[in-house]
Parts: sequence; C-alpha cells; structure tokens
Amino acid sequence: MLERYMKKILGSRVYDVAQETPLQQAARLSSRLGNRVWMKREDLQPVHSFKCRGAYNKMSGLSQDDCARGVIAASAGNHAQGVALAAQKLGIKALIVMPVTTPSIKVESVRDYGARIKLAGDTYDDAYAYAAAEAEKRGMIFIHPYDDADVIAGQGTVGLEILKQHGDDLHAIFVPVGGGGLIAGIAVAVKSLRPDVKVIGVEPDEAPCMYEALKRGRRVTLKQVGIFADGVAVRQAGKEPYRIAREHVDDVILVSTDEICAAIKDIFDECRAIVEPAGALAIAGMKRYVEETGVQGRNLVAINSGANMNFDRLRHVSERAQIGEQREALLAVTIPEEPGSFRRFCRSIGKRGITEFNYRYADPQQAHVFAGVQLQDGDAERHELVQELIDEGYPVADLTDSELAKLHIRHMVGGRVPGLRDELLYRFQFPERPGALLNFLVSMGRRWNISLFHYRNHGADYGRVLVGIQVPASSRREFRKSLDKLGYAYWEETDCPAYNLFLGNS
Repeated sequence: MLERYMKKILGSRVYDVAQETPLQQAARLSSRLGNRVWMKREDLQPVHSFKCRGAYNKMSGLSQDDCARGVIAASAGNHAQGVALAAQKLGIKALIVMPVTTPSIKVESVRDYGARIKLAGDTYDDAYAYAAAEAEKRGMIFIHPYDDADVIAGQGTVGLEILKQHGDDLHAIFVPVGGGGLIAGIAVAVKSLRPDVKVIGVEPDEAPCMYEALKRGRRVTLKQVGIFADGVAVRQAGKEPYRIAREHVDDVILVSTDEICAAIKDIFDECRAIVEPAGALAIAGMKRYVEETGVQGRNLVAINSGANMNFDRLRHVSERAQIGEQREALLAVTIPEEPGSFRRFCRSIGKRGITEFNYRYADPQQAHVFAGVQLQDGDAERHELVQELIDEGYPVADLTDSELAKLHIRHMVGGRVPGLRDELLYRFQFPERPGALLNFLVSMGRRWNISLFHYRNHGADYGRVLVGIQVPASSRREFRKSLDKLGYAYWEETDCPAYNLFLGNS
C-alpha cells in the first residue's frame, strides 16, 4: 500500500495551484514546552488551507470526458474553495453544494472562483446527500473531500515537504483530523521514508470520529458532533483514511474547545496569523502530548491546516483562550450578605486579579458570587485557590470546566423568579437560518411555558440557546418526545450547580 501511494504522491501535480508552504519555528512555544516546535503553514495556501492539494490532484487526473461532465462537491468551507480553485484552473464547470447555514464569507469565497453554488439542507450531511443525488442525476463527477485515494495522495505532499524541510531528528508530526484525508496522506508519506517519526492525529473531544474508530477497531457513526471546529466536524471517518490510520497512525489525541482557543492565541502570538479552530488543533494536541508524556528537547511539527475564520467567532475565542491556557478560574462562591463581605472575599483571593465578578442579592443571609480569577500557575493554582477558600469557610463550586457556565451563566447571573415552579433547563443547538426559532416555538405549542431564554451566536453555523421551560411532572415524558421529534441537538442542564445557584429555585 505504501509503495502504491508513494507513486501517486510523487506524481502529484498539486503545485499547479498550491505552494510549498514554510516550516516555521515557534520560538515562544518552543521555550514554554521545552521542545523545538515547528508550524507547517498550510494557512498560507491560496485558499488559506491545505484542501486545494487533494482537490486539484483528483481533478487534474480526470479524463476529457469526465471534465466535460463537470464536477460537484459538498462542503461548508475549505474543500469547496479547493474544488472551485481547481475547477477554475482546469476550465471545468463546478457545482458546490453548501448547507444553508454556511456563513456568507465562505459562500462568497467560493463564488469568487467562478463556481456555481447550491444551498441545500442545514448540515453537511444534508448537503452531501443532495450532492450525491445530483451527481447521479446529472452524471457529474463527485469530488469527495477525504475518502478518495487521489485526494489522499494530494494531501500527502504536505508530509513530503516536511521531511524535505526538516533534515534533523524529528520526533512527531501532529495532524488535525476530520474525515481523515490529511492524516492518511501524511502517514503514508512519512512512514514510507521515516517510519521512526510518529504521526499523531488530533480531534476535538466533541467530534472524535477517528479516535472512536481506532479505539473500537471499526468505523463508527457519531450520534452528534460539536460544531465549534466546523472544519473537522465529521460524524464518521472515511473508509480509506481509517484503513490507512489503523496501520500507520501512532495515536489520536482529543482536546477541548478551550484548548483549541488557547492554541489559536498561541499561533497568533507567534506569527500574527489567525487560524480557524480546526487549524489550531495540531498545536493544541501537541501541548497536551508534551504535558502527558513529559517529552523534552525534541523536534515537534504541527500542521496549521487552515485560516478561514469567521470574524464574529473571535469574540468567543478570546473569551475562552484564558481558560484554555489555564490562566483563569471560574468560581461560584457563597458569601455573607453583609457590609464588607465583598472586601473580605477579595482579600481571600490575594494578589490575583479578578477578571469577572457577577453578584445578585439572594436572601438576607447570603449572596452568590460568580467570579473569574486570574491564574499564573494553571490548574495547580486553581485547585489550591479553591481549597484556600473552603478553608476560610466559603462554600465554593469550581465552574471552570462547566460548558453551561462558560457559554451562558456568566452572562445571566441574577435571574431568579420567586415562586417559579416545574422549571427544566435545556441547552440547544439551533441552525442559523430564518424560521429556526419559530419552528421551536411551534413545537412547544401552548402546553409548556418558556420561562427563560438566552441565545448566543459566535459566527458558527449554529447558535447556542439556553431555554427554561415549565413542565409539570405528569407531562415530562410527552415533553421529551416532542424534543426528539423537533430534531435539534439538546442537553438537559436542570441539575447543573451553576443553574441552581444563580437561576433556579430551591
């Protein structure tokens, strides 16, 4: 298999549209991690991602008859731009199917390359199904984003470049994983020439399709995936990428949203470039690998895979980066409701800076404080601070790892309603399209009262919504059936400590 793929990689024509991107040393990260850290700058490609390599390699090998039929692809971003650029270069008609939830910046970027665009469905899976049906109906050539040998070979040129650019001892290459095309291509290239070099995949912990496949020994379909790192939000790894990864990938690491945000900031600090969440996965995984293994003094390469970032999402990234860097703790602390209690609490915090302080009168005896506290020594200092406050008699809940607290509660402290009964709390992901909210409200009918509603959009294809709904115990089974029928991803949060402290009723 390796020999067959190496022939494809060596014969690839990707440099008709792609460029050999630099392998740039990250001085600050190298100093912090005690290793020599290198970034492969695929964010500098003409389409700001590696995807043009695989798309062009596939399309440049099409016959004249196939070219005359035209190509079709399904994508919400980077693959779409890669196919559109390749089609423009080769003079092939291209139709790109994108979800209706795709941000306008990505739609316009594809249109700029001259491709036709069809918006269909709310998700990539919907767009994929539509594109596959159209390919069959119109006789067009479907260009798969990752599950294709020629696409994989095109991405493999990234691995060859790394080995050419770095002649010294190389310990590991960290690769973002979605469907698996990039890591499969890099793995066959690297293991063919340097089998001693580790190839390590990195996925978001809310979209671990390759991790679960390798763990279980078979491809799995995830019931749902998080969409923050939308470039790798794939429910099932490709068949061919999985086959290659099973034999030639050394490990897959999972990282959190906060760790991804911290990695985006790391890359910005190094080279003043803003990569998309999927583009920062490799750095996030590398940092976790160093922390868990203790490796020191080695050469480590991370693939900065893409920079198609929506500007609106930067607010969310900035907000979460401090936590991802373990520079901020979020704490819920109960203090006495009396003059001077805030001053005493601040004294207990010591010389640490307070990044956020939200408080509302709860009752004549006590008040609940939502506080953000700056840290210098990461999680060790956070645990030490919590214990110090407990020792001083303060009831404390550490909310640093609570998704509900970070997304919603920190912006809503002080929402209790005396006498409110039967309230349940749910988080939802709503597709960002007209009518989504109305559809939800219609599904609720008049049986259940919405008692709380908080919405935040971070420039993604989906908005996050927090909803409180009054549902008597006698109708909760019927209520949950209505949620399942609605079809939106949801999580119940009624038992979350952050909710009970600041919004709920005893």
